[in-house]
Amino acid sequence: MFSASRYRDFDRGTVRCVRLELDPSLNPTDYPYAHTLRVRFAETDAMGIVHHSRYLPYLEEARVEYLRHLGHPYVELRAEGVDYAVLEVFVQYRQPLRFDEVVQVHLRVGAATRATFQMAYLLTVDSQVRATAVTVHGCVNAAGRPVRMPAWLLALGE
Repeated sequence: MFSASRYRDFDRGTVRCVRLELDPSLNPTDYPYAHTLRVRFAETDAMGIVHHSRYLPYLEEARVEYLRHLGHPYVELRAEGVDYAVLEVFVQYRQPLRFDEVVQVHLRVGAATRATFQMAYLLTVDSQVRATAVTVHGCVNAAGRPVRMPAWLLALGE
C-alpha cells in the first residue's frame, strides 16, 4: 500500500521523499512479537477515548520491549553509540481505544537499508483491530550523524 513518494514542501519550495514502504497486516499471526499494555485514565479524553497523541508512546513502549526481547536492550545499544531516530510515523485509527482496555501491540521489522529500517504495528483489543501504524527509523550516532545499521537488525528486515 505504501511506497516511496514525493510531496512538495510549499514553505521551502523543495520536494521531500516519504520513506514509508510497509503495509501493516491486519493478521496478528504475521507479527513475531506482541506487547501488552492497559489504557490508563490519564490517556483518555472526557469520553474515555484514548487521545491520538498517546498512540506514539504505545508504539515506542512496544518497540523498546521488542528490542529487549531480541537480546538488545535499548540502553545497551545507546551505550554502543547507536541510536534510532524516528524519521516518520503513520497511524491509521480504525476503532477507538478506551479506558481500561487491554491492548496488544503486535510488531515486526519490515523494510531495511544500511542506515534505516521500518516497523509495522497492529493494535488489537480482544483480537479486534483498533489501529495500524508504521514507523521509519534512522540509525545515528550520539552526534546525530547517520551510521550503518547493526547486522542483527538488518537481518530482521524483509
